[in-house]
Amino acid sequence: MQIISCVDYADMSRKAARIIAAQVQLKPQSVLGLATGSTPVGTYKELVRFHRDEELDFSNVLSFNLDEYFGLSPEHAQSYRYFMRQNLFDHINIPLENTHVPDGLTQDVARTCAEYDGMVASLGGTDIQLLGIGDNGHIAFNEPHTFFFAQTHLVDLNEETIKANARFFESEAEVPRQAITMGMRSIFSAKLILLLASGPNKASAIARMIKGPIDPQLPASILQLHPNVAVIAVKEALALV
Repeated sequence: MQIISCVDYADMSRKAARIIAAQVQLKPQSVLGLATGSTPVGTYKELVRFHRDEELDFSNVLSFNLDEYFGLSPEHAQSYRYFMRQNLFDHINIPLENTHVPDGLTQDVARTCAEYDGMVASLGGTDIQLLGIGDNGHIAFNEPHTFFFAQTHLVDLNEETIKANARFFESEAEVPRQAITMGMRSIFSAKLILLLASGPNKASAIARMIKGPIDPQLPASILQLHPNVAVIAVKEALALV
């Protein structure tokens, strides 16, 4: 596991974007695993700048997002499909049909999850998987549990995650209580995992992820088993490492 210390959020965003941009330049048909939330927004802004100012071409890229709130339509302002269009997809030349986000309105959750995993597997996995990390050590919406989930699945969000995401909604009561999230098998299919972290509130989870035992109560700890992980983090998030 490689650890890259950054002076601030902008530095972290630039470093992550440069790695993703290099991947796309070297392999125009790259398969990118993408994340949502506040952490990757700066990285997406840098990728948009690379496209605009340096003609970085996304026309042959495929993307797979980690998760989607269950019960939200793609047009809902807090859906992750909407987030990705606002922050990345609508500002680069990636065809929308090449972008994949779990269907939050599916009537057949098991089939939707199996098909999502099947699409990722059929491509040989992702080339790069972008991740954030929750204060409780969750990655994607894989919450602390008694075991690691291998497949994409429907998850009940815990109260800590609901409270953390309430800032994006009018009230905590409006935060969906469930989400469809990619499991560890598809996450681990990535040839390179980039985990981003910013803020002192992430320091404990980062330290436990790197130095602690592999424990499903800290889902990110399973990344110790992946052969190619880069933690790109602001120095405050690495304070306990």
